[in-house]
Amino acid sequence: MKILHVIVCLDVGGAEMMLKRLIESQKENPAYEHIVVSLTDIGSIGAEIRRLGTQVYSMGMRSGLDSFSVLLRLRGLIRKYSPDVVQTWMYHADLLGGLAARLAGKKNVVWGIHSTDVRAGGSRATILVMKICAKVSRWVPHTILCVAEVSRKVHIAAGYFAPRIVVLPNGIDMSRLVSNKFRRGEIRRACGFADSDLVIGTLGRFNPVKDYSNFVKAAGIIASKYLHVRFLMVGAQLDQDNVILRDWIDKTGFGDRFVLLGQRSDAPDCLAAMDVFCLSSKSEALPTVVIEAMGMGIPCVATNVGDTESILGDVGIVVPKEDPVALSVGLEKLIQISVEERRALTCQGKARVRENFTIERARERYEKLYAEIVGGNR
Repeated sequence: MKILHVIVCLDVGGAEMMLKRLIESQKENPAYEHIVVSLTDIGSIGAEIRRLGTQVYSMGMRSGLDSFSVLLRLRGLIRKYSPDVVQTWMYHADLLGGLAARLAGKKNVVWGIHSTDVRAGGSRATILVMKICAKVSRWVPHTILCVAEVSRKVHIAAGYFAPRIVVLPNGIDMSRLVSNKFRRGEIRRACGFADSDLVIGTLGRFNPVKDYSNFVKAAGIIASKYLHVRFLMVGAQLDQDNVILRDWIDKTGFGDRFVLLGQRSDAPDCLAAMDVFCLSSKSEALPTVVIEAMGMGIPCVATNVGDTESILGDVGIVVPKEDPVALSVGLEKLIQISVEERRALTCQGKARVRENFTIERARERYEKLYAEIVGGNR
C-alpha cells in the first residue's frame, strides 16, 4: 500500500514526530511505502525521515501567495505516484493536500487534526484555513483523524462533518525512553540539584499555548512553601536568553530555584532528572509529552486540556487550566505523598502507556484504517 503524506513542515513537533514514528514502525514491512511532502522545507525531522530511505519533497512555500502554485505541484506529485491513500497533517496541509488529491482524481484522502483550540495559539491565517476546512469537510476528505476525543468534539462544534471523524491517538516509542541513574545524577549535579531536592520539571517549546507563565507562577507559590523543591525547564527558548521568561521567574522572588536548559537532544535523560512532571498548557489535543513522562515513570500533574484526563486516568492529577493556584495545589499533592506512593503511581503510569499509547498500538490502528479505506468498508 502506497501512502503519500502532506504536512505543513518537518521541524520538531508532535505531528511531525508522529509521522516519523509511523514510518519507522513500518520500515521493515514491504507492504507499506511512504512518500512525504512538506509544504515548507525539509527540516530536521525531514532529514531523519530521508535517512530511513523514504522520499521527502519540499514545496518551499513561504506565504499564502504560493498556495496556487503549490496546489498544482502537489497535484502533479500525486498523479506521479498514484498513492492508495493521501494522508494530510494539520490544517494548511489538509486544505491544500486534500484539494490537490481530489484534482488528481484521488478520493482516499485522510485529514489529520492535531490540535484542540486553534484560537488559543494559532495565527489569523490558520484560523481562516480551519474555517475553510470545516466548510469543505463534507466533500474533500474520506476520513478525518483527530488525535483526541476532545478535539473531535471541538471540531464538530466548529462545523466539521461529524460522520467522517474518527479518533486515533498518537503513540510513543517506548524503546526510545531510556535513561539510567547515572545520567539522572549527572544532569541533576550539572543543574546544581542536591540528592535531597525534589525537582518539578516541564518540557516543551516556548509557545503561548504552553502557558509557561502559569507554570512559573505556580512554581513561585510552591517555592515559598517548600525549601527543598527546585524547577527544571527544558525546551526551545526555555533558556537565559528569553527575556520574557526571565522576567516571569524574577517576579516570583525565587529565581535561584529555577534551571533553564533550553533545547536538548537528550529528552529522556532530562525527564529522568525530574521527580514530578508538570504540564501547564491552556490548549492541547493529545499532549505526547505527558505520555512520555508517564512512560519514563514520572508522576504527572496536568491542566485539564485536550485528553489529559483520559491519558492520566487515576494515576495522575488534573487541574483547571490558567489557574496557578490550582496548579500549585495539584503539585503540592505529589510533593506531600511518600516516595513509595510516587513509585506506585509511576508503575501504574507505565502500564497505562504500554496498554494504550505505544507506537505499536497506533500502527495497528492506522493499518486497520488504511485497509478499511482502500477496501471501501468505511
